[in-house]
This record gives sequence, structure tokens and C-alpha cells, in this order.
Amino acid sequence: MSATSATSCALPPLLEPEQEEKEGSETHMSVLWYAGQLAITYYDTEDCSVYFMPETPDNEDLNLLQKVIGELNPRCIVTSAKQDQNIAKFLNNLTATAGDKDVGKPEIVLFPNIDFGLEVSKQRILSRQFPFIPSHMTTTEKILYLSSIIPFESPLMIRTLGGLLKFLDRRRVGVELEDSSIAVPILAFKKFVLSDTVNMDQDTYCVLQIFKSDIHPSVYKLSSGLKEGFSLYGILNRCRCKWGEKLLRLWLTRPTRNMTELNKRLDVINFFLLAQNHETVLTLQNCLKNIKNVPLILKRMTLSNTKVTDWQALYKTAYNAVCLRDTCRSLPNTIELFQTISRVFTDDLHYIANLISKVVDFEGSLSENRFTVRPNVDATIDEKKRKLMGLPDFLTEVARKELETLDNHIPSCCVIYIPLIGFLLSIPRLPNMVEKSDFEIEGLEFMFLSEDKLYYRSARTKELDSLLGDLHCEIRDQETLIMHQLQTKILEKSEVLNSVIEYTAHLDVLLALAAMARENAYCRPRFTHRHGFHIKDGRHPLMELCAKTFVANPVDSGEATRRIKIITGPNSSGKSVYLKQVGLIVFMALIGSYVPAAEAEIGVIDGIYTRIHSRESVSVGLSTFMIDLNQVAKAVNNATERSLVLIDEFGKGTNTLDGLSLLAAVLRYWIRQGTQCPQVFVSTNFHSLMQLDLLPDTPLLEYLTMETHQDGEELIFFYQIKQVSELIRNGKPIKRLDDPSKEDRMEKCKSVVEKFLCLDLDDPQVDLEEFMSKEVLPSAASIL
Repeated sequence: MSATSATSCALPPLLEPEQEEKEGSETHMSVLWYAGQLAITYYDTEDCSVYFMPETPDNEDLNLLQKVIGELNPRCIVTSAKQDQNIAKFLNNLTATAGDKDVGKPEIVLFPNIDFGLEVSKQRILSRQFPFIPSHMTTTEKILYLSSIIPFESPLMIRTLGGLLKFLDRRRVGVELEDSSIAVPILAFKKFVLSDTVNMDQDTYCVLQIFKSDIHPSVYKLSSGLKEGFSLYGILNRCRCKWGEKLLRLWLTRPTRNMTELNKRLDVINFFLLAQNHETVLTLQNCLKNIKNVPLILKRMTLSNTKVTDWQALYKTAYNAVCLRDTCRSLPNTIELFQTISRVFTDDLHYIANLISKVVDFEGSLSENRFTVRPNVDATIDEKKRKLMGLPDFLTEVARKELETLDNHIPSCCVIYIPLIGFLLSIPRLPNMVEKSDFEIEGLEFMFLSEDKLYYRSARTKELDSLLGDLHCEIRDQETLIMHQLQTKILEKSEVLNSVIEYTAHLDVLLALAAMARENAYCRPRFTHRHGFHIKDGRHPLMELCAKTFVANPVDSGEATRRIKIITGPNSSGKSVYLKQVGLIVFMALIGSYVPAAEAEIGVIDGIYTRIHSRESVSVGLSTFMIDLNQVAKAVNNATERSLVLIDEFGKGTNTLDGLSLLAAVLRYWIRQGTQCPQVFVSTNFHSLMQLDLLPDTPLLEYLTMETHQDGEELIFFYQIKQVSELIRNGKPIKRLDDPSKEDRMEKCKSVVEKFLCLDLDDPQVDLEEFMSKEVLPSAASIL
């Protein structure tokens, strides 16, 4: 199908651009852990989808579960009352410590173990009506369809899904005020995995400033939540649609070490950065602006609460999705994303767009603020609308005949139609009509008084009621029936609409990353299976936007050498910025973004650990130094040879001797691991670490410093990293090469004394100050 045929139908009249509605998003999770296997399912109220994670190994510490909970921040966690002691203890600790975070405590909901039974859960899934499954499917076809999207071979996951459905039906999440016959809408089932995710804790996200929430400056939006501050997410977010923003946040919370996936993302960004593809980029961005909140619209359809603007938004989404598909079909098939969009965006989109444009009367719907259909859709509705349109002239003729039969004192009358009441004869109130008994007129049935007008039923108005009926209500009923039929047909095609949201979000994020890379001269990182990384002229992505001039610095960490770097330098010389710069460049590469550097080669990374800032909290009950110890302990216990560790000024929170000893002990521990140690960057002001030879001489170590220059009493910062000289490392003085001999100094002394003895001190022409400045002081400087 060509682009011309796909866009042949005219766009509907549009209102002024309005801000999309924002509904509070909640996540409800079901979890089971048995015999070292973890299964999770959760329901997201924002897109009305159920996400499932098949059985995944997790140790008794439940680190994987902790990461998922930290990422999703669930409102409720549903589990079996008959659980292993490890997960019971974990959930108790979770509710005890959740109050220390920025979010509230999750509610732990315990159901009897029978509600998580395998057969009960299967029956609960198969008996449920899902709007995306066509109603004409038989039971067997429905089972086959569901088995293609839900892994029934994962019994633990099926049990969690059964428990989640039980919870949703009991709590009636999102449909609390609806009729009991309306079930919680589930529009899609989606899979999520965390197997290739790089390990990063909340401290690392905080110190690297990947996310930063600020209080909204507007007093009217204080209660609606926080806004994104100056952060990595804030500068990368150039997304044109809501789902692109959501996916970008998801990528930032799930950095991956899957090189295949990362290179796919980089290939798309590279394509968008080519100058000859600029027009294509603009076309895609214009289409993405019109991708609306489809999951919310589909949810309203399942609840029969569809608004007029929803039909307009859905039409624009389908129309622009077809344009995106046709554009991607003209792009190289070597890029998988373009190929997938060309295949997944089926002709169902064209069917939806045509169906809406042929059925929905956008102008009439906007003027009447309700769903109306176009002419020639339903003959019965067209006939009733014609009658309704011809009523004014017809009723004028009826009123003229009614006036002929009325008393001569009545100057005028008219026949009006009121929905739900019918046809009435309206007569102006005369001066002599004071009491209710004065309203009685022979042959007419008094109905009510309103604004000095009397309303009656006559024989003719009753005849009109029987002949024409309640036209307004009948037309509305017929149009409502057509709207329900239209909703059913669209919900049956909701799979393609969910695909539109998924892949347009990918496209939107990659376009945003490409825009950032183009504006700031980022480079494409190269991935290697070797440990370590090489970065030429690396820059801090946030700091370079604030500073007038930013000094780029290299990073060179090998596989068998220079794995541990010790960085010294005065305060404010740039040590902390350099550490964060290394962490951010590596992190950006792990989300599939270009990085702020001239060149970048990134090795295998499985985790980023930091000890840079202490996140203090009174509720934790720990000192600042104890928090620092916990952060370093986490790195010591979990970092592998594929990890990156960033430590800034560790040990300064206690006395100098203890702090120096702790830092040296940690570094010696990693040195003893040899080439199995992580990539470590340590900044410190403990120069004794080098001068007292507390660390062994090994090629794994490299000493660096931030270059400075002493200009009189002023210290000038160059913010340039360089290797430490022997003078600083050993603390030993180096002999001057121009040091004069003892005999030379003696001769100079004699020469100055002889000149002084030759002076006639009684002569007023002799200037002693000039003699001191020209003869004595220069000689003294060279002698001493």
C-alpha cells in the first residue's frame, strides 16, 4: 500500500492542542519464590497491561526481587500466605524500611495458598474474557491464542498470574465505581526480563545524577508531584510522545550488557545522524507528535466511557502510524527496527483509520459533545435526522393551526419539542392568569410554567408524540449502539495498536538520543569482550553544559595493567567530576547511546558501584562514616573483574590514621586479586598512601593527579589529568642540576665583600640601597 492510498481519507477537524490527560499510575505485583526460582507478574494501571517474568534463578538474598521492586515501586505486593521463610523475612524488612525512601511502603497482601494453585490459576486465566481476543473464537482457539503469548510451561509464573487476577477482581483496581459486571480491563500480556541488566543501586543513580526530582516551581502544581531536574534523563529526554519518555526512563533503569541489543540501538542512531537522512528524521518526528495515549483510550472503550476527543486521538494515532510504516518501508531493511515496524504495523491500522473516518462525524460530535455518526452509515438514523431537521417548519404550521382553535385573547403560540418529554404547546402567560386555576384551558392539558410561558399538551401534540416519537433519544440510542459495535471491532484489533505504542516508543527514544548526539558532538562507543576501556577526550555530559569551557580528559584502563587508578589533587581541582565523568560515559554506552568523547571503547561491564556522596537519613540510624563503610563493603563483596568501582575521598569521615588504613586495606584486597580485580578509580587526599609505600609496586596500579600551577599565592587549576611525578609519589627531594659548588659560592661572597669595602660611606653620592638591590640581593639568591 502506498503512502498516498494510506492517507486518502481527510483528517478530522481538530480542536486547539490540549494537554493529554494524566491518570495516576499504580503497579500491583504478584510474586512467588520457590526452590531458588523467582516468578513475578504485575499489572500496570497506566497501560492496563499485565507483565510477566518467567522463572528466573534468585539466591536466598533475593537480590533480583529487590531490584525489580526498586524499579517498579509497586503499590501492593501479593503473595501466598504459605511461603518460604526467606521471602517472608524479606517482605517484613521491606515494609519496615520502605518508609525511609521517597515513596510510601508497599502493601503486602497475603492470599491462601489455594488461590495460587496451578489448576485454579489456569482456569482463572482461560475463563476470563479479554477484549483483545475476538468474540467469535471457540474455546479451543482461545486456548491456543493465549498459549502463544503466555508461557503455560512456566508453572510458578502461571501461579503468580492466577493470584494477581484474583487480587484484581477482589480489589477491582481502576473500576471501583463501575458496575460489578465490568471486570478490570486487561489489554495486553507482555514479557519482561532482567537477566542482562547491569547492577546499579540507588546510591549510584543519585551520585551520577541520572535522575533528579525537583519540586515544581508553580504553586498550582505542588500537589501533582515533582518535575525532573537537571539530570542525565532531563537532557536526553527529547521525546515527542509520552510512551517514548516512559521507555527512555525504563532504559535508564535497566542498563544492559547485551552487546547485540546495544549495537542495534547504535545502528539506528547512526542512521539518523547521517546528513542525507535529515528529511526522514523530520518526517518521523512530525508523525510521532501525533501518537496519543492509546492504552488509556482502549481502557475507556472497555468501560464504555469513550470521549469525543478519544475518537479523534485514536484516528490521528492510526493515521500517523500508517505514515510511519510507509516511511520505514522506504528505509534500509538492514536496520532491524525499520524492518520490524514495516512488518508489525499491519493493514489493521488502515482498517481502523478508515472505519473511524467513515463512521464518526467529528464536526457533529464536537458541536454536540457526544458521539454522532456520519450520514449514510445507518438508514434509520438518517431518516430520523431528516425528520428532526424538518421539524421547525412543520411545527410552525402545526402552531398556526393550533392558534386558530384557541381563544382570541391568546395572541400567539408555538409548538416545541423537548427530549424525554415530547411535543408541547407553548403559550405566553396573560396578565389575568394569576392562580393555578387560571391556567386551565379547555381542550388542553396543563403541564408546567416556566419563564412566563405556559406549556400544554393538545390532541395534536399527543398525535405528534405517537407518530414521530422521541426522536432525540431514539437517535442517541441508535448512535450509542453503533458506537459499541465500533468499539468492539477496534478492541479486536488492539494488538496492532499495542505494537504501535511499543515500537513508536523505541523510535522516539532513538531519535531523541540522535538529536542529543548531533548537538553535542558525541561519538559512537565500540564494545569489546576485553576487560577495561579506552576513552579519548571524555567529557562530563552535564558539566559541559554548565561550564563555559570544559577540559576533556582521557581514560585508559587495561586488561592486565592500570586497572586500579589512584587520583590525587587539591580540593576543587576536578577529581570528583572526573570520577562521575567515567561513570556516566560507561553508563550512557550501556543504554545504547552515543557518548561525550572523541573515541570510546568499552569493555564488558556487569555492575557500577560508587562511594562518592553519602545519602544521610535520620531514620536509618547510621553515622555518615558508617554509610560510607556500607557503600564500600557493597563494592568489595559484589564487584567482579567486569565491574566498575568509583570511590571518592573514602576515609575522611574518621581520624586520618583509621581512614588511611581502611583505604589501604581495601586497595590491597583488590590488588591481591590480580587481573580478577574490578576497574577501580579512587580519588584521595591521603598522599601518605604513596609516600609511605602502603601499596605494593604492581602494574595494576596507576597514580594520577589533577594538574595545577602555583602563581604566587594563587593556585591555578588546569582540570587536566596527568601521571604523578616521582617527587609526589616518594616524597624525596630531587637534586638540582644547576646547584653551584662550594668554591664558586665562596668566590661570589668575596667579590661582594670587596665591592662593599671599596665604597666611601662618607660620600653623599653613594647610594647604599642601589648597591643592595643590584649587587647583594642577586648574589645572595644565587649563593643560597
